[in-house]
Amino acid sequence: MQTLEDFARKELKVLEEENRLWPEHVLESPTSNWSIVDGREVLMLCSNDYLGLANNREIKQFAIQAIRAYGAGSGAVRVISGTMSLHKQLEAELAEYKNAEDAVTFQSGFVANFGTLSATLGEGDLAISDELNHGSIIDGLRITKVERRVYKHNDLDSLAQMLEGSKKYNKVMIITDAVFSMEGDIAPLPGIAKLAEEYGAMTYVDDAHGEGVLGKLGRGAVNHFGLEGKVDVEMGTFSKAFGSVGGYVVSGKEFCKMLRNKVRPYLLSGSQPPAVTAANLAAIRYVQRHPELFDKLWKNTKYFKEKLKKLGFDTGKSETPITPIMIGDSKKAQDLAKALFNEGVFTIPIVYPMVPKDKARIRTIINAKHSLSDLDFALERLENVGKKMNII
Repeated sequence: MQTLEDFARKELKVLEEENRLWPEHVLESPTSNWSIVDGREVLMLCSNDYLGLANNREIKQFAIQAIRAYGAGSGAVRVISGTMSLHKQLEAELAEYKNAEDAVTFQSGFVANFGTLSATLGEGDLAISDELNHGSIIDGLRITKVERRVYKHNDLDSLAQMLEGSKKYNKVMIITDAVFSMEGDIAPLPGIAKLAEEYGAMTYVDDAHGEGVLGKLGRGAVNHFGLEGKVDVEMGTFSKAFGSVGGYVVSGKEFCKMLRNKVRPYLLSGSQPPAVTAANLAAIRYVQRHPELFDKLWKNTKYFKEKLKKLGFDTGKSETPITPIMIGDSKKAQDLAKALFNEGVFTIPIVYPMVPKDKARIRTIINAKHSLSDLDFALERLENVGKKMNII
């Protein structure tokens, strides 16, 4: 009989042979433009900290005050004694920020998707999902008895075909990322909303990478397209542009009340600690007072993309600060990341199964705190390494 260690060794061998082992880098300082990783100072070019809030002094101070006032943890799940006034305040201000009726917060974005979808859809329902949707969406649907259809990435014609004959189901839900985390492109939400209305389907938008990036004061992709009130469920995270951790769903009051009483991770997991909840609340308040962050984020993004393309790098179809450098071969993508790290630039290779086997890439992410000299430093190293490796 196979032992657990034998099983693990075989799995690791396969991953190594397929160049799918993730290198574990250790962050030894706050995440910032320049951080200490594996004992050396490097330019951070792979963090999701779009607005540079993870080490923001005001947000940290609010978190520290919350620990002093409320302690280290709540000691329970939300539905027992784990709902603090901070949680209610965060959800109220989040709903107002998102121009929604109500909001529910979760321990992570993965939990928000996994729990909400598994609690909402089941036998007799139909889920229609973009082929490049996040794994938390895929897993949330996988554990249910819902019928699943997958449409071609961002293809409205393919989506329309999947909607044909859908009126026989109890509920039909179209599910899409708003900004796709590996591609950096944006879903055609106006067209999706129009098809949903035409066929009587519900819409679910995962805006994890759109929050704090798109829309007025970072309200997200739905706000960006002027679709508030036309999307049934918006999911987002605090772990990216807001610099902290956690997930949330905004929707109607009745739906949110149902989630609080039905989502198993919400019912059975300890509530977010006071420091995290306070940091999330402070971040929402902060971004609304600092519109210059969004201007800088997009100025940096435009500069970096244009320079990369002039150097000859393939950035795919990216429309956002997520800027992939398409390589193709997994080993070559890993080698490029190692070479860049040795030159002082921290990036991460994205390989199968996160992307198709022939679509490996380096994913770079620009933030509002990068200076032009930071970006020029990265571009110079990319040019040097890219030429040595015959990528450009």
